Parts: sequence; C-alpha cells; structure tokens
Amino acid sequence: MSERKPIESWLSDMDGVLVHEGQAIPGADEFVRRLARSGRPFLILTNNSIYTRRDLSARLATLGLQVPPEAIWTSALATARFLADQRPEGSAYVIGEAGLTTALHEAGYVLTDLEPDYVVLGETRTYSFSQITKAVRLIENGARFIATNPDPIGPSLEGSLPATGAVAAMITKATGVEPYFVGKPNPLMMRSALNAVGGHSESTAMIGDRMDTDVVAGVEAGLETILVLSGVTRKEEVERFPFRPSHVVNSIADVIPMIG
Repeated sequence: MSERKPIESWLSDMDGVLVHEGQAIPGADEFVRRLARSGRPFLILTNNSIYTRRDLSARLATLGLQVPPEAIWTSALATARFLADQRPEGSAYVIGEAGLTTALHEAGYVLTDLEPDYVVLGETRTYSFSQITKAVRLIENGARFIATNPDPIGPSLEGSLPATGAVAAMITKATGVEPYFVGKPNPLMMRSALNAVGGHSESTAMIGDRMDTDVVAGVEAGLETILVLSGVTRKEEVERFPFRPSHVVNSIADVIPMIG
C-alpha cells in the first residue's frame, strides 16, 4: 500500500459496523465518543432510505450511541442532493418512506404522479402492487428511473426482507429500463458524504462490513478503507475480491486506537 496521509475525517457504515440485529456492537459507543472528543468530522452512512436523520439519531440513542442528526448521511439524502444538482426544483413520483420524501421536499422537489421528471424508488415496509404499477407506467411514459440503493434484501428481526434492489429488478423487468442507483457502492454516495463532512479523499477513512458495497465504494473514491468482520463479509472471503481494504479488523473496537 502506498503511504497515506493521517486520517482527518471518518465515514462509517451503520448496520454490521455499529449495530447488528437491533443491538449496539461492543465498542461502538466508545468509538462514537472518541470521535466526538477528537473533534474530527465524521458521518455515519447507511443505504437505508426509510428514516430521516432525526429518526436514526433517536434510534441510535436508544442503543446508547449518541450520534447527532447532522452526523448521519443516508442514501435518501444523497439521492435528493443528486437530483437537485441534475434537475433543480424538479418533480418525482416516490415509492418510499419519510426519510426519502422529506429529503426530496427539503431539496425543493414536488412529489407528484402527474408527468413527473423522475420515478424514485426507495425502501418501504409496505411495497404495494398499485405503486409499482404506477411506477411502471410512468417510466413507460418517459419518467427517468432512480433508485436509492441496489441492496436486494434488508435485515429484520424475523429474517430477510425484499429491499430496493429486488423491487427495482421487478420494475426493470417490466419496463426494460435500468435505474440509476445512487447509494453504495456508487462512489457518488462517498463523494456526497465527503462534501457533507468537508473531508478530502486522501485523508478520509471508510469503515464497512461489506466488501461489495462499503469497501469497493471507498476504494473507488480513493479513501482509506477498513473492513470490520462483525457483519456480512467473512475473513476467508476477502481474498476472493480483486480489490483489497487498507485494513481488516475484527470489530469497531479495533478501530478506536486509530483515531488521532
């Protein structure tokens, strides 16, 4: 590995890094406290577009993790920023929850099913056939297709749930139109997070639990990458990938000494 600059700002995935199955991962609370004391800018990233920043901050607080809303960055926020840059004050038909609709409203978007500029697909616990049918017809009539993230399944206490990527695949099958995915592993998510945190790629680290989203997105954005083995990717799987993380550690507790 080439010599890198000291880490001045931090990006971290949430599920599998700080929390797992509704519980804080040991060391996550101290990691967040150490970052706050260090004064170094940081963002907690998630591909989940269901919740607003305030919602997620409150949910993390119940687990003992004191993360202010402004230190959270979601695929919904990245999507809203992307659309505001692409087509300011545009319109969208949205399938999703408050995290996505709030972000788009705050970006100046009108939410409508009348000739929208975009169909924007996010996560929801209540995908409906009528919503999906409406999305298909709007795309057939020329609306551009955007999805917050490509994750095919999401976690729940009862097991896996179909997520944005799976529903996007159904719409693509019906229309022949592929969506543009904004969230990880798109480096756009990393660059928007870097802009939000005021960081530079040469002095920013990305912590994640997945080689195929967190680490590849960090590598493609030029960040230092830290894979924790507390989530999806297992140690024996790392060598199968054509790219490598800068560091592989057991859990977030092992990252705490790296904070300057």
